[in-house]
Amino acid sequence: MKILVTGADGFIGSHLTEMLLKKGYSVRALSYYNSFNNWGWLEGVIHNQLEIVSGDIRDPFFCSELVKGVDKIFHLAALIAIPYSYIAPQSYIETNINGTLNICDAAKKNNIKKVVIASTSEVYGTAKYVPIDENHPKQPQSPYSASKIGADMIALSYYNSFGLPVVIARPFNTYGPRQSARAIIPTIISQISDGKKKIELGDLNPLRDFTFVRDTCMGFIALSESDSAIGQEINISSKSEISIGGLADLIAKKMKSNVEFVVKKERIRPKGSEVLRLMGDNTKLFELTGFKPSITLNDGIEATVTWFKEKNNLLKYKTTIYNI
Repeated sequence: MKILVTGADGFIGSHLTEMLLKKGYSVRALSYYNSFNNWGWLEGVIHNQLEIVSGDIRDPFFCSELVKGVDKIFHLAALIAIPYSYIAPQSYIETNINGTLNICDAAKKNNIKKVVIASTSEVYGTAKYVPIDENHPKQPQSPYSASKIGADMIALSYYNSFGLPVVIARPFNTYGPRQSARAIIPTIISQISDGKKKIELGDLNPLRDFTFVRDTCMGFIALSESDSAIGQEINISSKSEISIGGLADLIAKKMKSNVEFVVKKERIRPKGSEVLRLMGDNTKLFELTGFKPSITLNDGIEATVTWFKEKNNLLKYKTTIYNI
């Protein structure tokens, strides 16, 4: 079976690509086009069943060619940084909404058997109740979350209008090796690893449900293999929560570091935009697939810290710059 993974050069996409290859799938991996022909986290990955293609999901003509000859699609390509969406919102509309439209339309024309759309827990906004199930109202508290709500609805409209076999997979705060510098866990680990004594962070009070990247990828694959998931939105979550402050303390303890956490104004989201609490219900995922995340936060953080301790990995992160 031939699988297309968009956003394969990114954090989750590269892990998913490697996992699919290990499972025996043939993978066409989309890497965002650049003039250096750099394949992101796929650099150095060599496999006789891996085909890497450079391009841009914002181009419908390119997408029409990209999906030809594949059986299933995992659509992960997106702009994800919330702070950057405050200053460049149109780019999120063009990439996340229009890009998803292009992939869905190309999939429809080519009779793709399954399209798994990577959503985000940010579409729920601050929890009105916990655990958050798939019936929780959507609350666009940032241009990023609004663009992802729009992308999800475009995909579901193709299911309702044309019968496109779409699955909306909604992970909660995925973390692990290779995560982008803008995320909270790499922010903390990289600063401590670089020897900083004062770690600069944003609001320490929000509560989050963290899911290790291996569990997120296994959830994606399980949903792609379930016909019962077609046309549905499904959470991938640990059904547990921790505050950002508690997370920072856990990481510092793991790294045996006596550091001070400093709240910086420029890292605080605008009033009304901060999502104060996210904890997901994973019941539906288990009922549809028999899978639920099993890697504890303690074990996941330990694996992530170990990865960051490798000098070549840490060098990829600019710890003196606030990455929006």
